[in-house]
Amino acid sequence: MTELLKQNITSHISLSENETEVFCNLFQQNLIKKKNFLLKEGEVCKFEGFVTKGLFKVYHLDQNGVEQILYFAAENWWITDIDSFTNEIPSQLFIEAIEDSEILLISKKDKEFAYENLPKIEKLFRVMTQKTHAALQRRMVDNLSKTADQRYVDFIEKYPQLYQRLTNLQIAAYLGISHEFLSRIRKKIISKK
Repeated sequence: MTELLKQNITSHISLSENETEVFCNLFQQNLIKKKNFLLKEGEVCKFEGFVTKGLFKVYHLDQNGVEQILYFAAENWWITDIDSFTNEIPSQLFIEAIEDSEILLISKKDKEFAYENLPKIEKLFRVMTQKTHAALQRRMVDNLSKTADQRYVDFIEKYPQLYQRLTNLQIAAYLGISHEFLSRIRKKIISKK
């Protein structure tokens, strides 16, 4: 279960075998069934998670109850509501399993313990935070400057394995377009082939 986490850590920083074991032992394994929630709007997020199996969606409901998906998290991805987790405030987000999933969770207390006792862990989370900010910035620029058609093609090219595991409704909610509009985009792309 922690083997994937160890690989993820070593892709960002270098830890001794002992440091890696100490850090990995701070995580609790959880099994989340499809359509069950890891977090609901209004709850305080008390974890950062690392997905070892399955797929999650992180989303917000607009005033009409329509899902607006911020991101998906599959194997080898981290997941949390960083605002709620960091500031200990009620979440505006839902984190829901799209598939039966397995996830490793670390609490804020245990993360702080890691920061104090394993100084390299602070670098790990700084590096991951920088990469996340860069990805979110690219997504914002794409949403402002690219057409829905371009964003759809980019999504398929960037996440081919993820694309196969999602419904058109989920992809549309991620792209910020209606399911019907996505159907028109798909028909247009197919007719060009």
